Amino acid sequence: MRLKGKIAIITGAATGLTGGIRGIGGAAAWAFTREGATVYLADINDEMGERTATEISEAGGDAHYVHLDVTNEDLWRGVIGSIVDAEGGLDILVNNAGIGMPDYNADYSDPNGPRDAEEALKVEFTTVEGLERELRVHARGAMLGMKYSVPQMRKRGGGSIINVSSMHGIIGVNTITAYSTAKAAIRHMSKTVAIQYANENIRVNSVHPGYTKTPLALPLFTDPELLADRTSQIPLGRFAEPEEIAESILFLASDEASYITGTELVIDGGVIAQ
Repeated sequence: MRLKGKIAIITGAATGLTGGIRGIGGAAAWAFTREGATVYLADINDEMGERTATEISEAGGDAHYVHLDVTNEDLWRGVIGSIVDAEGGLDILVNNAGIGMPDYNADYSDPNGPRDAEEALKVEFTTVEGLERELRVHARGAMLGMKYSVPQMRKRGGGSIINVSSMHGIIGVNTITAYSTAKAAIRHMSKTVAIQYANENIRVNSVHPGYTKTPLALPLFTDPELLADRTSQIPLGRFAEPEEIAESILFLASDEASYITGTELVIDGGVIAQ
């Protein structure tokens, strides 16, 4: 019961059904409730989120679903306020919400356009709208979550914030220009906020998963060619399971990580060690 009595909100946590491909947020919700936390699953996929929260509750966990578009400041203010009203406070925030992979089956026959989905995400084909969309969901979403969670954690004498970035928020990559830029923003913002509130016992860390079997990465591990290409880059020779990332998030949320703040935990099977 490493999180007994703790109140947590996890964004992007709808995909957590047993028997399906879980997202990192859904897997984290299961891990947190297993360890005694009361967890609020926040997402825009209301049907899936309600089902996941119900399944966790039926298994003995204390889980609730709330609708939240992480780019919407008014919704953040309302959701955090409603959690505090219901539970008396907030101890843990996991900023996990993200957006999906490119369409690998799109038509790339235009001679003046990109040749494939990988090239479509290089800088010459990246649009301002595409960059802003990534920054809204990842960087703005994380910032708003911290903005409204920190004052509540202060009242509790501290708290833990875990921001889900990516290994591509640390290292360069041959594609995904906008995505890697937004994930890098999360990394640095986490360090900055960690310094700002360390004297109030509010810890802020980022996690940096590598290739993971989540719904958003579905094309990468269901297409044999893409799977072989990505796996060849991983020293451990396989994709991570979402539960493996969730366990690391659980560690940072717990008092076992009480002296860890302002750092990044890389969970990538050895990719960036090369």
